[in-house]
Amino acid sequence: MVEPLLQVESLCAGYTAAVAGPFSFSVGRGEILGLAGPNGAGKSTLLKALWGGVRVFSGAVRKAPGLQISHQAQGFDDLRGVPLTGRELLALTGASEAGLPPWLAGRLEARLDRLSGGQLQFLRLWACLAAPADLILLDEPTNNLDKAGVAHLVDWLGKAHGEQGIVLVSHDHGLIDAVCTRVVSVGEGT
Repeated sequence: MVEPLLQVESLCAGYTAAVAGPFSFSVGRGEILGLAGPNGAGKSTLLKALWGGVRVFSGAVRKAPGLQISHQAQGFDDLRGVPLTGRELLALTGASEAGLPPWLAGRLEARLDRLSGGQLQFLRLWACLAAPADLILLDEPTNNLDKAGVAHLVDWLGKAHGEQGIVLVSHDHGLIDAVCTRVVSVGEGT
């Protein structure tokens, strides 16, 4: 059996108190694990626990030695006045420009605060997807994307990136059905 990139065992996580869990699952290379469930079920909290962004109250997150994680969070920081271009953002994360859709590749010299919300979301997403990482964590990656952006994301995710594992949180059931190799239900009613 191949060693998993990530092993989650009876994990309960949260902020001042546990709000998510217990969860148990593993993620291996080439897998896209979907976390599905209603709002407030703890999907984003669980994702944050995987990279250390929230407190683990019980259980464990075991990572393969030397595991490199790339994480795309929901939401945007206010970038007004920040003189950073798209190309500079990709360089900061070590992400390759190869594979960017043409409608964004031609905008890499633009400052981030000059991009549309959808362009900025896709660029932030690409900075995560194309960074050198073993495990990619995606939190609602289709938020603010138009049809072309979603189609490009689905195409990229569908190309079986055998050396990486991906954990994906989404309310977009079409995305989960199209790209996930396995789904973990989070919360009741899922």
